Amino acid sequence: MDQTRNAPGKLLALAAVLFLLLLLAPVSESAISCSDVLKDLRPCVNYLRSGTGKPPATCCAGASSLARSATTPADKRAACSCIKSAAQQINPNARLAQALPGNCGITLPVAVSPNVDCSKVS
Repeated sequence: MDQTRNAPGKLLALAAVLFLLLLLAPVSESAISCSDVLKDLRPCVNYLRSGTGKPPATCCAGASSLARSATTPADKRAACSCIKSAAQQINPNARLAQALPGNCGITLPVAVSPNVDCSKVS
């Protein structure tokens, strides 16, 4: 009879422990969306096709935003896949695409190229 009186207390304690475990469980990585990547790099399209000199300020601002957003390996791989697909469609000037991060004074987590191997991005 003593055990049945304590049952509600034990259930409450168990529920509290489970709740705390849920709070402490790691949150799953959510990859950056392709629409966000394209939005960031859209101002660079004309420059990457046929630009000269320094990229426009709006292009560098977008590339900077992408660099700040794509920080986890999942984000970088998702951004890579999106950039690769877009690069296959717009066919960027390889020299301009390779020089873009340096010309904007940033480090991009992935190359702007239709030939990049996204499985090697970490």
